[in-house]
Amino acid sequence: MHGLIARTFQCFLQDTYGQAVWEEIATAARVDPPGFEAMLDYAPDRVEAVLVAATVRLHRPRETILEDVGTYLITHPNNESLRRLMRYGGVDFIDFLHSLEDLPGRARLAVADLVLPDLELRDDMTGQFLLLCHGSGAGLRGFGQVLVGVLRAMADDYGALVILDHRGRRCGTEVIDITVVEADFSEGRDFDLGAALPLREGYGG
Repeated sequence: MHGLIARTFQCFLQDTYGQAVWEEIATAARVDPPGFEAMLDYAPDRVEAVLVAATVRLHRPRETILEDVGTYLITHPNNESLRRLMRYGGVDFIDFLHSLEDLPGRARLAVADLVLPDLELRDDMTGQFLLLCHGSGAGLRGFGQVLVGVLRAMADDYGALVILDHRGRRCGTEVIDITVVEADFSEGRDFDLGAALPLREGYGG
């Protein structure tokens, strides 16, 4: 697993719950030294051990934690550059949805060896979409739940009213049901195309 993913999960725990809680989780997961480097590779079971330890320490379900990671990626001030990168995907939330299939390629442009699951968007009817995450079990089990958090945060960012339902995983593909109730429900967050921010070497603190 790419160290950027492991490091992002560490930053989420540190920024959301504090350094002391992160150190407790790292100790329980036998992460020694207690931290991940963004440019190294790690066995998926090392990050999985951190996730298991986090569910125990935080008394929160795995799915909830993963979705919270996705929300953190968009909403935390330390990740403003990532939020901006995602907003370049379209002028409204539906445009953004149609840009998601390009996300793995854009990620590789930023970090050449970062491999994300392939995404496929199916437009079933007006306002109804299916997002398929292909290959999400190959070291990235639960990527779809992280993506649900990202989608929920991006809907708020655009001011869209959206219903999301993670349908589970079938043959290595996670399925997310997306209903756009109203694309222009509220004002959304400010976004200035002209204000450039540098990409960080990792997300979070």
